[in-house]
Amino acid sequence: MYPVSDRFLARLAESHQVATEVKLFLTDGRVQDLEHTGGSVQVDRAQAIRRTCTVTVADPALIPRTPADQLATYGARLRIRRGVYYGDGSSELVPLGVFRLDAVAGDVNEGPATLSGKDLAACIQDDKFTAPWRSTGTVVAAITALVLRSLPDAAVVSTIVDVAIGQRTFDIEADPWAACQEIAAAAGAEVYPTADGTFVIATLPDILTTTPVWEIAAGEGGVYIRANRGMTSDQVFNGVLARGENTAEAVAPVSYLATDTDPSSPTYWGGPYGRRPQFYSSPTLTTLGACTAAATLKLAQAKAPNASGDISSLPNPALEPGDVLRLTHPDTSRELQQVASFTVPLSTDGDFPISTISAKEDA
Repeated sequence: MYPVSDRFLARLAESHQVATEVKLFLTDGRVQDLEHTGGSVQVDRAQAIRRTCTVTVADPALIPRTPADQLATYGARLRIRRGVYYGDGSSELVPLGVFRLDAVAGDVNEGPATLSGKDLAACIQDDKFTAPWRSTGTVVAAITALVLRSLPDAAVVSTIVDVAIGQRTFDIEADPWAACQEIAAAAGAEVYPTADGTFVIATLPDILTTTPVWEIAAGEGGVYIRANRGMTSDQVFNGVLARGENTAEAVAPVSYLATDTDPSSPTYWGGPYGRRPQFYSSPTLTTLGACTAAATLKLAQAKAPNASGDISSLPNPALEPGDVLRLTHPDTSRELQQVASFTVPLSTDGDFPISTISAKEDA
C-alpha cells in the first residue's frame, strides 16, 4: 500500500469530503489542472498494462483540432491523485498513476471530453524491437536497460536479490515489456510501474507471512459493504515445471518442478485435486536456482485462483495489487485476502470493488 498516515485510514471510514486531482502535462511544457466531472482508474495485476484511466472533463477545448493541438497532445501525460480533505484546511492525497494520454474524444461544441490513458509500461510495450536485442548480465541490469531504452528518465527500483541470467536475444517485432516480465521471472519476480510512475522489480508477497495493510470490517466504524467468495478450478495448476536451455552459452539444460506441498490446500499436489502441471521455459534460466525461483513465482500465480473473493468497501486509493487485507464479515468470521484488481472512482459516488487472487482463513 502506498504510504499514508493513520489519520488518512481512519478518515476513510468516516464521512469525509473526497479530494481528487488530475494534472495534464502537455509536450510543449504546459501543465494544466483539469476540472473534471468524473472518471476512474482501473488497476489489475493480471493485465500486462496494470493501470488504465478515464477522465471526464466538461470543457471540449481539450479536444485537439489543429496540428499544433495534436502535437501538444500526442505523448502528453496525466497524473492522477485522490485523497481526503480533513476539514481543517489540510488534505492528504495519494497517487493513482502516471498515464500516457492515448485518446481524447467528445462533442466538440458542447462537451464533455473523455480522456483515456495507460500507465507508462505501455510506452515500453509499444516500442517494439526494430533490431535484435540481446539481454545478458543480471535480472536488474537487463530490465533496467529495457526500461531506459524507451523511457530514459524512468526510475527503476529493485527489492529482490539480484541473480545472473543466461544470454537471451529477442527478435525484431518482439514486445520489450513481455521481455521484462520474462527476465524478472528468472528471479521469481515481476516488474510493474507503481502509482507514482516508478518501475519496481519485486516478488508477490506471501499472504500467510505478510502483515495485512488494511482491515475491511463490518459494523460501526468499518468500511465493509459486502463480499462474495468462490472457488474455481478453471486454469488452476498445482505444479509448474520451469526449464532453461541456452545453446548460445553452451549451458547444460536445467529444470525444476515446483508443486503445491501444503496438505491443507485444495490444490495439494497428489491430493484429490490430482496433478495439473503448467510449463515455463526461457533461455534466461541457466541455473537450478533460477529455475526454482521462476517455478515458484509461476506456481504462486497458477494456484492462487483456487479461492477468490469480490469485496465492496469504501474507497481506499492507497491500495496496490498484491496487498494483503484482513476481512471481517458481519458474522465476525475473518479471512486474509490478497488484492488482484480494483477500480478507484474520481467521483464521490459508487462502491469500491476489489477482486482478490487468494483467500485464507485468519484465526
